[in-house]
Amino acid sequence: MAGSTQVPLLLRAARGEVLERPPVWMMRQAGRYMKAYRDLRDKYPSFRDRSEKTDIAVEISLQPFRAFEPDGVILFSDILTPLPGIGINFDIVESRGPMIDPPIRSLEQIEKLHPLEPAESLPFIREILQTLRQEVGDRATVLGFVGAPWTLAAYAIEGKSSKDYTVIKGMAFSEPAMLHQFLSKLADAIAIYVRYQIDCGAQVVQMFDSWAGQLSPQDYETFALPYQRQVVEQVKATHPDTPLILYINGSAGLLERMPKSGVDLVSVDWTVDMAEARARLGSKVGVQGNIDPCVLFGSKDFIRERILETIRKAGNKGHILNLGHGVLQNTPEENVAFFFETAKQADKLLS
Repeated sequence: MAGSTQVPLLLRAARGEVLERPPVWMMRQAGRYMKAYRDLRDKYPSFRDRSEKTDIAVEISLQPFRAFEPDGVILFSDILTPLPGIGINFDIVESRGPMIDPPIRSLEQIEKLHPLEPAESLPFIREILQTLRQEVGDRATVLGFVGAPWTLAAYAIEGKSSKDYTVIKGMAFSEPAMLHQFLSKLADAIAIYVRYQIDCGAQVVQMFDSWAGQLSPQDYETFALPYQRQVVEQVKATHPDTPLILYINGSAGLLERMPKSGVDLVSVDWTVDMAEARARLGSKVGVQGNIDPCVLFGSKDFIRERILETIRKAGNKGHILNLGHGVLQNTPEENVAFFFETAKQADKLLS
């Protein structure tokens, strides 16, 4: 059967092919806005159970695929998932988010961390990704999912989510050598983790440096970019053909710097116009995004207009349609369905 060897649309876009319509998926497409997810969450209240038990994580990953048939199915996971494998334990508390106790504050703690051995500490990732590949076949691209060094360091050092990042920035500006040592260890671990995800079946991997947007450009170039690059270089040395995507929340001021990480695509948030993002990033790097998640609270006409405008501005090469951040909690499911339907008819609607 010809269809069984077909390269999925999202993988083709990530490789820079010219396409009739862009592939579409949504960050956080598996999650709290879906009734099916909330029902499962009530049954399994522990987030780590939901993301680390194979059958539950596969079910959650596939919920939006069954409902909306996006072009990408992303591993249901958390950016902190690999941390216990290097010696940093965490918990995720409902409504409070990730908690790391004790936080990483000393050189002694950093020196005690050990290299990641994912086959031992993350066997469920292999099972989840292999199952997703089997379930999805070539009908969608399976995406892997990791955090970037700066953002993981921020969680580990702050011990929780933060509004001002004073603890990690205090360390960056008063004890930079210690922080650099920690960031480099994290980069090595994440590179091993990305390679592991690819070996287990991920066809594209997105790296989230969610908190790097809190850095000034010069501090981004000192504390975030070199370690993104360290991850990318190590992955590309062994897996040169797997496309990598970088996402930073609040990245408008860092846009030109992001391709220096070596990634294939930059995921753009909604604070920058897509045509301007294309111009600023240059032709060598693909783009993903960048519709404001709140657009999905608008009328269907408004949603359609925004989708078509974004696609027009992004052009027909190397663009993956997505939101500029995760889909929000109370988003109407019928509007998510309409978003996907419209995106898939974009070539007809634009002609």
